[in-house]
Amino acid sequence: MTTNRDSAEAGDRPVSPREAELQFARLNGVTLHYQLIGAPQGKPVIVFANSLGTDFRIWRDVIVRLAGDFAVVTYDKRGHGLSDIGTAPYRMDDHVGDLEALLDLLEIRSAIICGLSVGGMIAQGLYARRPDLVRALVLCDTGHRIGTEALWNGRIEAVESSGIASIADAILERWFTEKFRTGQPDDLAGYRNMLCRTPVAGYVGTAAAIRDTDYTAQAAKIAVPTLCVVGEEDGATPPELVGELARLIPGARYQPIPACGHLPCIEQPVVLTDAIRAFTDLLSP
Repeated sequence: MTTNRDSAEAGDRPVSPREAELQFARLNGVTLHYQLIGAPQGKPVIVFANSLGTDFRIWRDVIVRLAGDFAVVTYDKRGHGLSDIGTAPYRMDDHVGDLEALLDLLEIRSAIICGLSVGGMIAQGLYARRPDLVRALVLCDTGHRIGTEALWNGRIEAVESSGIASIADAILERWFTEKFRTGQPDDLAGYRNMLCRTPVAGYVGTAAAIRDTDYTAQAAKIAVPTLCVVGEEDGATPPELVGELARLIPGARYQPIPACGHLPCIEQPVVLTDAIRAFTDLLSP
């Protein structure tokens, strides 16, 4: 694995600041798709890392409520959205290294990192690896360890043999409340498309990274302000898991979100945005 920006020996041309404005960047051997909204100078920066089987569009309804008061960075992790797949399976360090490289490219330090599910694990890993990049953490519907080895191996086997569509309905039941699934069928169909169009290699590669990651010890060492939020009806990372994570992190705040599943940025974007604003208002200048 190369360092933050690929070396000339790796065969990748360095990215100039002007090229970075195109919002595609070659980092660690893969091209990442990202979005920078607003100038980082003079405003707090908030970085969004998305969940398994989604791309950065899931944050739209939160970002539109924060833009102007924050500089915002979103990105598609490797194997998702418009980013390259790279070489799968991945380690969590691969995902952490990609975000580290992106923030170095954008010359961003001391950002608020908001991660959902595996994105929350990436956020924890980034703090452990580069605390200078992290001013605070917003950990959404995530854990220090998610699932079991048997669970992830079974999911990987199912996707490799029959495709993501074969397990999509079960995943959507864990992602969304029954009210959302029955009341917003068009939206549900769209998010099912997003899930099923994730490259198989990217999905199973990231599933392997989650399977192999345990941040229990690292969570206890987090020393920046942290907010842990979770949908009360989350079937993927339930409140019990997120509450356990909050108890591991010294001084962490814990906030459940009613009438919400695994993706509060979609089901309850106003509540999530208000929680982020209330939390960040407490941060020292």
